[in-house]
Amino acid sequence: MSDDLQNDLARVREQIDRVDGQLLELLNQRAKYAQQVGEIKVRHGEAGFIYRPEREAQVLQRIQGLNAGPLANETVTWFFREVMSACLSLEQALGIAFLGPLGTFSESAASKHFGHAARLMPQVSIDDVFREVEALHADYAVVPIENSTEGAIGRTLDLLLTTPLKICGEVLLRIHQHLLSRERSLADVRKVYSHAQSLAQCHEWLNRSLAGAQRIPVGSNAQAAQLAACEAGAAAIAGQAAADRYGLPPLASNIEDEPNNTTRFVVLGRQDAGRCGRDRTSLIMSTANQTGALSRLLAPFSDAGVSLTRLESRPARHTLWEYVFFVDLEGHRDDPPVRTALAELARRAPYLKLLGSYPMAVY
Repeated sequence: MSDDLQNDLARVREQIDRVDGQLLELLNQRAKYAQQVGEIKVRHGEAGFIYRPEREAQVLQRIQGLNAGPLANETVTWFFREVMSACLSLEQALGIAFLGPLGTFSESAASKHFGHAARLMPQVSIDDVFREVEALHADYAVVPIENSTEGAIGRTLDLLLTTPLKICGEVLLRIHQHLLSRERSLADVRKVYSHAQSLAQCHEWLNRSLAGAQRIPVGSNAQAAQLAACEAGAAAIAGQAAADRYGLPPLASNIEDEPNNTTRFVVLGRQDAGRCGRDRTSLIMSTANQTGALSRLLAPFSDAGVSLTRLESRPARHTLWEYVFFVDLEGHRDDPPVRTALAELARRAPYLKLLGSYPMAVY
């Protein structure tokens, strides 16, 4: 390299080193302030919940509003989530239950929302994920609730009917499916393991590229990767996290049929979330089996000017051909229009359960 080039690089690198030192000093200063917040909560008897989802959402929304680039908002959001995760861990590492084993999309969603300083607690079933938090073994749960391609996750909806837990957050995870295998050619793949949802999300690709391969549904994509890692002629459909964890190279990448394939996860805890200004409320309601009954239940929302974003029916399970309805709406239960609509709904609905009001996902 020429002397001029070396001198120019040296000047810029010196500036980078100076900024790095300032960043380190500011990060530690922020951590000390976070510790002071914890000490104040202890003094005032509010030490039970160190994680406040509405406060985190407000911080991230504010940071995105201040961001002038060149870093993208998604990158800045990831960085500050990790900073907040590290600061929280100085008080207590949050225990997060999710559908395991390690390497699942659920793990990716848990890490995306709580950062890598959280204590991840993989479970063998969605039922166990709920139970870990209900039994006070974990602080929060992250469970899938719907996929943009395949629709609702039935088991999650069924458990929301009976759990005392509250929805206090949500995570949107873009799902990229890869075909993972130790084989070097598609022609050598005789069977494909994956979760039933992932097999369905890649149905057309499999028809085109592996029409003769046996499709075997298993409990999770990570389990599929474990099986494919030690079996000749086998492949797994899973995400990059499973590929990295189990050392399986992608034989084909991004094989999902829908390019915008996204799964929505909800965060479950034992506390309600406060208002952040960009909130969603979820509830379950039932209606009598008679003409116009559902329309009568929905009327309070339109009358109050509240927008519904989701309406999903599900068998009530206790009575044949009876149904309950899962509803998502814009706004927090403490917002006056939502509060008015919910009060009227409570008078009309035979059954009403408020699952929680919580911040909408921050990308």
